[in-house]
Amino acid sequence: MITYNLYSILNNEIGNGSTDLVTRQSGRVIREKIETDLTSEKDGTVVALDFSSVGIVDYSCADEIVAKLVSRLLGGEYGDKYIMLKGINENQKENIEVALERKDLAVMAEMRDGNKALMGDLNNYLRETLQHIMKKGRVTAKDLSEAIGLESNTSGTRLLNLHKKRLVIRTDETRSGGKVWAYEPL
Repeated sequence: MITYNLYSILNNEIGNGSTDLVTRQSGRVIREKIETDLTSEKDGTVVALDFSSVGIVDYSCADEIVAKLVSRLLGGEYGDKYIMLKGINENQKENIEVALERKDLAVMAEMRDGNKALMGDLNNYLRETLQHIMKKGRVTAKDLSEAIGLESNTSGTRLLNLHKKRLVIRTDETRSGGKVWAYEPL
């Protein structure tokens, strides 16, 4: 995992001495810097956007930075990478979630207290599947089928959908002489 400290980016790119991420224009400048750095990362990299030294995050900045980055990630603009949020407090969470929900997006986050949380919009059956992966640590379609009583094709589809939303990492492993996709939390 590679961490991008948003306070440092704010200081270097805007340089106004503030700890707050406010205004769409500021968000655009910060997002563009992140995009430049993100494109140079290797495929498979998890990039954590660290909010722990940031104060306020308003809706327009959350939309410009987080929602647009996640949307473009899902559109394939950055290759095979993952974005998560880190060091989020409850006040920041609210505006970020609204920005994500308005665009039907979701992202994994680590809150300031260390707890992992899903932020944004995700239907209930994918939430249930994600919670299972978070609890178990590593899951295959067969594991999921056996654990919650689903057909294997349904389990596989759920897992693939979570991967396409960049909420879990997919790796291949060999089991019983064959290759199997395994899914694990970011």
